[in-house]
Amino acid sequence: MEYRVLARKYRPTSFADLIGQEALVHTLSNAIASGRIAHAFLLTGIRGVGKTTTARIIARALNCIGADGQGGPTIHPCGVCPNCTMIAEDRHVDVLEMDAASHTGVGDIRELIDTVRYLPSSARYKIYIIDEVHMLSSSAFNALLKTLEEPPPHVKFIFATTESRKIPVTILSRCQRFDLKRVDADTLGGHITGICAKENVAIEDEAAKLIAVAAEGSVRDALSLLDQAIARASNGGAAAQISADGVRRMIGAGDNSATFRLLETLLGGDVAKALELLQAQYYAGSDPLMTVQDCLEMAHLVTRVKVAPQALTDVALSQSDRENAKALADKLSMPVLTKLWQMLLKGIQEVRFAPSPIAALEMLLVRIAYSAQLPTPAEIIRNGAAVSSVAKASVIKETTAPAAAKPNLQLVDPQPQNFEELVALFEKHREALLYSQLRQEIRPVAFSVGQLEWHIPATLPRDFPARVSECLTRWTGQPWKILRSDQQGDATMHEQELARKQQQITQASTHPLVASMLDQFPGAKLVEVT
Repeated sequence: MEYRVLARKYRPTSFADLIGQEALVHTLSNAIASGRIAHAFLLTGIRGVGKTTTARIIARALNCIGADGQGGPTIHPCGVCPNCTMIAEDRHVDVLEMDAASHTGVGDIRELIDTVRYLPSSARYKIYIIDEVHMLSSSAFNALLKTLEEPPPHVKFIFATTESRKIPVTILSRCQRFDLKRVDADTLGGHITGICAKENVAIEDEAAKLIAVAAEGSVRDALSLLDQAIARASNGGAAAQISADGVRRMIGAGDNSATFRLLETLLGGDVAKALELLQAQYYAGSDPLMTVQDCLEMAHLVTRVKVAPQALTDVALSQSDRENAKALADKLSMPVLTKLWQMLLKGIQEVRFAPSPIAALEMLLVRIAYSAQLPTPAEIIRNGAAVSSVAKASVIKETTAPAAAKPNLQLVDPQPQNFEELVALFEKHREALLYSQLRQEIRPVAFSVGQLEWHIPATLPRDFPARVSECLTRWTGQPWKILRSDQQGDATMHEQELARKQQQITQASTHPLVASMLDQFPGAKLVEVT
């Protein structure tokens, strides 16, 4: 026998078989039980959630006569009477299906309307199912209006569409509308597991969840992916064994370590190494446009992890991706991440339309590496005094040095006199990761020239103090000693900045003019505009 794909084999034949559409089933059950059956239904939703299937089930429910031939409309069609059987086999003369995508004109609708006045030949109702109804032309919709508003009592219309906003409101107002929602991943995963049990296929729970997530709420997409997974896992005549790793590779949710490594190197300020990694990916067959899109996806993932750590529980992520995303989220600040997202998003168009995509991508990476280090306006104002003092000290040092010794001197930075000046050095030398960590995580306990004592959270790498010490020693020409402390320490620079902003907002809100405006607009609040 010819093989039937799972999406057709397990197509629901009754409302009890529908999954994830409880609101629709409940409403239609009450309508049929009370005899309040509308003359026109509109079923909307994404592809594969069961719009056409539901339309056929409604047709069976309205025309079922029961196994004894004496039944009426029912929410539980018998499936054995002539009407149920013929509708299930798509051969009932009183249930007409029309694809509006291929019959869009007014002539097609007029032919349909001409048959409305005739009584059904054997069924209780003559039912017209129009799929993708939004594809009808304006004149076709106009021709349908009058009949749709006052159809004969023996006629029911059922429309299905994925684009309800393209349907004229004059049509919408004449229909009972049902929005079929996406099926949630847990429900869909359970449905996949049940079908695998019937097909004698072993599947891991995580594999079923992966397929459900990849289907994005579409039952048909999920069963199509399951078909593919079974074919991939089949081994001759042996029963298929579907693993999570196999599904992850099949749907392309593989390891993104190369993309994470490229981003980390780029934001670390090592442009040469970043370009070297890019060239390695390019010569291995990576498309420049796909590389930008992969970077964009990883930037989005890291940002989600930064603001909502529960994103790491997504089963579609490999263990390597979870670890890499967590590490980058801990190192980068939100301003750096948002700037990275904006530049990558703009860079997609540049790479897509550039004469040389790889050259455009290289220029994009260089631009990101340098612009990621630029301070925000608030940081410029806050650090202006520190930067000014550093520049002034450099000028004095250069002008007072003996002229004969100048060619042999190695220029170094002046020793920072406080923690803020120390952090400013990392911004100056474009050490984005260390700069962000110092601002966001470090609580200074004691400071003196050549020695810093701080409270460091356990989330930072073990070699973090050594890296800071090495940079300071190299830039200032004198060794720096970094000490850990069990004391809580002062607030981080980021926390101090937030406190200052809140204080400014509080002070501004007490101004008579501002207070008056807040009274005029209840619920309004002051926010900082950057």
